[in-house]
Amino acid sequence: MPRREFDPGGGGAAPWVFLAPLIAFAAVFFVIPLGFSIWLSFTRWNPLGTPSWVGLRQFEYLFTRDGDFWRSILNTFVFAFGFVALGVPLSLGLAFVFSRARGKTLWRSVYYLPQLTNIVAIAYLWQFVLDDRYGAINRLLGMVGLAGPNWLSDPAMAMVSVVLVMIWYDAGKNMLVFSAALEGVDREIYDAAALDGASPLRTLTSVTLPIIRPAFIFVTITSFITGMGFFALILAMTGGGPRGATEVTALYTYQMAFESLRMGRASAGALILFAIIGVLSILQFRALRGRE
Repeated sequence: MPRREFDPGGGGAAPWVFLAPLIAFAAVFFVIPLGFSIWLSFTRWNPLGTPSWVGLRQFEYLFTRDGDFWRSILNTFVFAFGFVALGVPLSLGLAFVFSRARGKTLWRSVYYLPQLTNIVAIAYLWQFVLDDRYGAINRLLGMVGLAGPNWLSDPAMAMVSVVLVMIWYDAGKNMLVFSAALEGVDREIYDAAALDGASPLRTLTSVTLPIIRPAFIFVTITSFITGMGFFALILAMTGGGPRGATEVTALYTYQMAFESLRMGRASAGALILFAIIGVLSILQFRALRGRE
C-alpha cells in the first residue's frame, strides 16, 4: 500500500474551524482593544462626551509637562527590578530546598496557595499585618523592645513593603517552574561531576544553572513583565501613596482613565508603558540568551 504524505494545506476548512475560537478570542480581547487604545491615544475623550482628534498632544503632555507620569515610570522600574532581583533568586532557592526535602509535593502546594487566593484579599491581609500601630509585625517587634517602621505610611518604606508582598505572592509560581526544570536534570550528570571531584558550589554553577538556563530566562522575563504591568496589589494596599511613592505607571493610567475620565491620556500612557516593556523584554532576552 503506497504511503500517504501529510499535506498541511489539504485539510480545507477544517483547520480554520478548530482555530476559529482562538482567533475570535485574540481578536476580541487583544487586537480590537489594542487598536481602540491606539486610536484613543490620539484623541481627547471623556466617556460622557464625544472624542475629539488631538494628534500627538497627549504624548507631548506626558513627555514634557506631566511630572507625575515620569515619577510613575521611575516607581515602575523600582518595583519591577526589586521584584525580579529578589524574587527570582528566592524562588530558585526554594526550588533547590524542596527538591531535596521530604514531603516536597506538600511544601510546593503550600507555597503555591497565594496564587489561588484573590489578590485583593491578600492586599487587605497584608494591610492588617503591616499596620503601623496594630499590625502583627510591629507588635512582635514591640515585644522585644524594637520600634517597628511605618511600613505603608512612610514613603521610604512603602515601596519596600509592596515589593516584599509581591515577592511572597509570586514565589510559589516561579518555584514550580524551577522545580520542574530541576527534576528534568539527568542524575548521571551529577554522578559524573562527583567523580571528577566537583564541589557542590562548582556543580551548581557549572552543571545545574547552565542546564536550567531556559527556565531561568523564562522566569526572569515573565517576572519582569509582570512587575512592569502589575498594579492591583498596590491599588488595594496603598492606592499609590503615600505621596505617590508607590504609584506605578499601570496604576497611573488606571486612575487617569477611571477616576479622572481622561481616556485619551490614559491610553497614551498605557502605550508608552507597553513600548517600554516590549523593548526591555527583547533586550533582556537577547542578553540572557547571548550568554549561552
